[in-house]
Order: sequence, then C-alpha cells, then structure tokens
Amino acid sequence: MIHIILGTKAQLIKMAPIMVLLRDRDIPYNFINTGQHKATMNDMVSDFGLKKPDLTLYSGSDITSITHMLYWSIRLMWKAIIQKKVLFQNDKNGIVLVHGDTFSTLLGALMGRLAGLRVGHIESGLRSFNILHPFPEEITRLLIFRLSNILFCPGQWAINNLSSYKNKKKINIKANTMIDTINITMGKKRRSNHVPSIPYALVSIHRYENIFIRKRLAQIVNILKNIAKEHHLLFILHPPTEKKLHQFKFIESLNSESNIEFRKRYNHSDFLSLLEKAEFIITDGGSLQEESTYIGTPCILLRKATERQEGLGENVVISNYNETLIKEFSNNYNKFRRKPMKLDYSPSNIIVANIKQYE
Repeated sequence: MIHIILGTKAQLIKMAPIMVLLRDRDIPYNFINTGQHKATMNDMVSDFGLKKPDLTLYSGSDITSITHMLYWSIRLMWKAIIQKKVLFQNDKNGIVLVHGDTFSTLLGALMGRLAGLRVGHIESGLRSFNILHPFPEEITRLLIFRLSNILFCPGQWAINNLSSYKNKKKINIKANTMIDTINITMGKKRRSNHVPSIPYALVSIHRYENIFIRKRLAQIVNILKNIAKEHHLLFILHPPTEKKLHQFKFIESLNSESNIEFRKRYNHSDFLSLLEKAEFIITDGGSLQEESTYIGTPCILLRKATERQEGLGENVVISNYNETLIKEFSNNYNKFRRKPMKLDYSPSNIIVANIKQYE
C-alpha cells in the first residue's frame, strides 16, 4: 500500500498533485497527518478536493516553538513505536512517501523504517552544503537521505548530490512537483479582490536563522523599512514570525511605516494571485523561490545559501544580507523578470508511475 505522511502546508502544496493523480486513477493510499500545521492543512485538503487524513497523530495547536516541537516529536515517536501496525494498516510490503526537510519528514521516515516499510523521499538531493543555512533543514535532509530507500530527485544536479549514497534507488523527476501544483491552481477560477490596485512587493520571512536571532531579525526589519521608502510592501505574517516581531518589539517600528501592510496567510490559490501580480518578492523561503521561478517574478532571497537551483542567475538573487545588493535589486527588479516556465512533462506523473507497484 502507499502511505503518505505530511504535516505542513508547504508539504501538502507540493504533494497535492500526486494525491490528485492517485485519486483520479483510483489508486488507494493511506494519508497520515502529523498535525504540525493543523489549520492551514485543513484548508489545503479542501482546496484540492483531497480526502481527509485517515489518521491525525496530533490535534493540538500549530507547532510554532522549539519547546513545543520537541514535545510533539517525542509524542509522535512514541505513537509510532506502540501503534505501528495501526498506523500502516498491518502493511508489510508498502511504501511510505515523505516530502522535503521538515520535522514531519524526518518523523515520517523514522516511522516507515520502524514499521519495516520502504521509504520514498520526494524532493530529495537538495543541498546547500552549509550546515547553518538553512538551519536545521540542511541537517534534517542528511538524516532523511540515510533513512530513505528511494530518492525522488528534481533534476540531475540533485542526483549528483547523492553520489555517496550507493545503495539507494535514485529517480530523476526532472523538476519540482510545485510546478504541477501551480498548473492545477492556475487552471481554476480564482478570486482577485484581495490583490491591491497599486504596485506592491510581496514579503514572506519565516526561517529559523532569520526570526529566532534578534540581531538578524533587526537587520531584516531595517532592510524592509529601507525598501518601503520606494515600494509598497505586503508582509505576509507567518505565526512564528509575528510572535518574534512582537517579542523583540519590532512590530511597532514596522507598523509606523505607511508603505508596509501586514496580511495574514492565504490559501494557496489566493496567495498565487498575489504572487502573480507582485512587482517582486522578498523572501527566505525555498518553496517561494521555486514558485517565483515557475511564474517568472523577480525574487530576492534573504539568505546566505540556498539548497535549490530554481531561478539562480535568472529571476532569483541570493542577497547574503548585503544591503547594497538588495537596494540595487529593488531599484532594478524588472531586469530579473522572466516568462512563466512551461514543461512538457509532469514530475508528479513520474513519481506515480514509479510507486504504482505498491498499490
């Protein structure tokens, strides 16, 4: 049987096209939700017309702190040990699909191995080769590579990063499944009354190394205030980011800027509408780097390194927090605009073709 373990909105966004294909082809699968991001996960299931999780391992509030994460992880691992037969429906020959680099990914891979099942890692082979950037994702990926049996890689460059893993099956899916998600979403009728009528740049900051260190977050706040002197900014607030902005008392400083507008997170369809119309994007997110590349929107990354190749040297610029470089980008962002990317293949189709044997 095919088992899919997810826990975050970003994972579900990229796994949705695979789950849609399984649904449309009447291939059964067991959907296990770790509960890491409860509210946004429920919205995504509805948006893509997916079945609700067969099992939800945690039903409390979203995991937004390190202490909460540790408690949640221990609780889930204990469940995996004592309830592995229930979790995987007594399956002995199936495959567990996990995605990306989150703690839900790591826990899902551990659960699969404890149950004696094969583990397939989707979005495998991504490396920044910098343990601290992104942190802790770079470390998490290295652990997941070792736990997985089948590595679904979004390009030959990702396969090359896994050359030392000799006993693993590596499958080139050629691109990230995100492009399939975008194609599905673009094909639907989407509302646009939340899109500003004035030009704007989109801001999304949420990574550990940026929001949990006061000095770094102070630098980012200063960068945003400088950009806001020339551009209207839509700042999409992730719950941990909002919490840290309040904790470090930066929220008042940003609120005093008339050109900075805070928005709560959107479902993927509405967010994509904002992304399409944005003049440029300021982010530290790898998924948003990919989305901006597939849509062609200029993107500046507030990071020192990225584990992804999408858009580099084209529409995406790694800032290394260099304020001169960031100012040059924001003044000349149009030279980084590209046409939307079109592919004549589907990464999700390649994955489904390779897991049908486990149905």
